[in-house]
Amino acid sequence: MARIAVIGAGMGAMATAARLAVAGHKVTVYERGATYGGAVGRYEREGFAFDTGPGLLHLPAVYRDLFVKTGKRSLEDCLDLVQADPALRHVLPGRGIDVTLPGASRGGVAAALDGAFGQGAGERWNGVLNRARDAWDATRRPLLEEPLRPDWQVLGRDPYPALRRSGLLRRRPPTLAEVAARELGGDLGELLTGRVGCYGVDPGRAPAAAAVLPYMEQTFGSWYPLGGMRALATALYERCRERKVDFVFGAEVRDVLVRDGRAAGLLLADGSEADAGSVVCAVDPRLLPAVTTARPDDAVPLRGALVPSRLTLFLALRGARPEGAVHRTLVHSPGGPAVTVLRPDDPATRPDAEHEAVTVSAVCGPGSAGADLGPEELLERAAEAVPGLRERLLWQEVHTPVEVEAATGALGGSVPAPALAGDGGRLLHPGNATHVPGLYLAGGWAHPGGGLAHAGMTGALVAGLIVEGAEFRGSQ
Repeated sequence: MARIAVIGAGMGAMATAARLAVAGHKVTVYERGATYGGAVGRYEREGFAFDTGPGLLHLPAVYRDLFVKTGKRSLEDCLDLVQADPALRHVLPGRGIDVTLPGASRGGVAAALDGAFGQGAGERWNGVLNRARDAWDATRRPLLEEPLRPDWQVLGRDPYPALRRSGLLRRRPPTLAEVAARELGGDLGELLTGRVGCYGVDPGRAPAAAAVLPYMEQTFGSWYPLGGMRALATALYERCRERKVDFVFGAEVRDVLVRDGRAAGLLLADGSEADAGSVVCAVDPRLLPAVTTARPDDAVPLRGALVPSRLTLFLALRGARPEGAVHRTLVHSPGGPAVTVLRPDDPATRPDAEHEAVTVSAVCGPGSAGADLGPEELLERAAEAVPGLRERLLWQEVHTPVEVEAATGALGGSVPAPALAGDGGRLLHPGNATHVPGLYLAGGWAHPGGGLAHAGMTGALVAGLIVEGAEFRGSQ
C-alpha cells in the first residue's frame, strides 16, 4: 500500500483520490481552503442559494462510472440527478429571435430552428453536428479516455471534416467562427459560436473541432442535481470518506519535494513536510516550482497567462418562478460574450415558492472573446431572458475572478477549458504523468482539461497510471 498525497480538494482531486483509495492506497488530500469542491461551491444568503461554479453537468457517464467503480451505491443512489429539458433557450436581442431547443431530440431541435430561422436551418445545424460527431469519434479516446500520447503533436491536426470550398478554407483549416459563418450563416451561426464561447474558448481562434462541445451537450444532455452542483461535490466527498481518504483542510502546499530524482512528498506553507510515495497535483500547476521547472522541450506547455475567468451575478428575485421557465438561457450579443442565465426549478435554491434564485454569468478577462461585460451590462442582458427582472430584484451579489481565485487558487481566477484537437495542439493540456517520476497532474489543468466531466476523467487516468504503470493505455 503506497502513501499518496493529493494537492487540492476539487472535483478532479477527489475523483482521483476515490479511485486510488479503492485500489488499496493510503490517500491524503491537502486543501488550502476550508472545504472541498474547488470551483464547485455554494453561496447562501437569506434563504437563497447559488452555485458558484458550473451550473450543469455534461457527460454524466463520467461520474456514473466513478461511483460504480468506487462503491456499492450508484450516483443516482447518492443524489437526485435530473435532465434539463428543454435543454437550452437562445435569445438574440434586437433581432426578434427567441428559440427554445428540446433535449435529446435531433428532430425536435431541427424543427425548432426551422421555425426560428427558416426552412433548412435545422438541416444545416444537423450537418454541422454530424461533422462534429466525426471529430468526436476521432478524438474521444485520445482526448478523454487515454493518457496523453507521447506523440501528442498529431492531435494538433483538426479532425473536423469541414466543407471544402474555394478561398480561405483551401489554404488552412477553418476556425469555428468561419465554419459557423460559412455552414450556418448569420444569426444561426451565432448559436454555435456563443455556446462554444461559454467554455472560455475564443471561436475566432478555436479550431472547427470545437464544435464537439455543443455536439456533446446535444447528444448526452445537460444534467442538474437537485440541491445544486454542490450536491455532486458533497456526494463525491462522502464517497472519498467512505473509502478512508483523509482530508487536511487549511493546508497550503508551497511545493512538491523531489528527492533522488522522484517526488517524495510536500512542503507546506507552515514549513512542515508531508512524506509520500507519489504526489498528485490537482491545482493550477503554475503555483508549484517543481512542476513548472525543468519541463522537457517536447511536453505540452503549461497554460499561459491568457486563460479567462468568469464574472457572475447572484440574483434574489421576489415572485414565483414562472411555470415553463427554461433552466438555461443564452443571451447573445454581437461582438461580445454570450451571457448564461440559469433558473433551476429547485426548492433548495430559494426560501419559498414565492421567490426565485437566478444566476447570470459571462466569460471575462485575458483570452476571452470580445469586450468584457460589467455587472450592470450582465444585468441588462439577463433582463432579456427574465421578464420584469429589475422590478422583481430584491438584491444582487457579484462574484468576480477574485472570488474564483480565492476558491480555487488558480492565478487570476483562471477557469481552464476542455482540451480540443487542432490548432497545432494549442488547446491541449499537459499530460497526467510528468517528467518527475511519482508526480502526476489531475483536475482541470491537466489532460483532458477543464469542465466537470473532463476534470473527473483525470481521476481514471491518474489512478490507471499509478496502479498499472506506464503501460496503462486508458479506460475500457
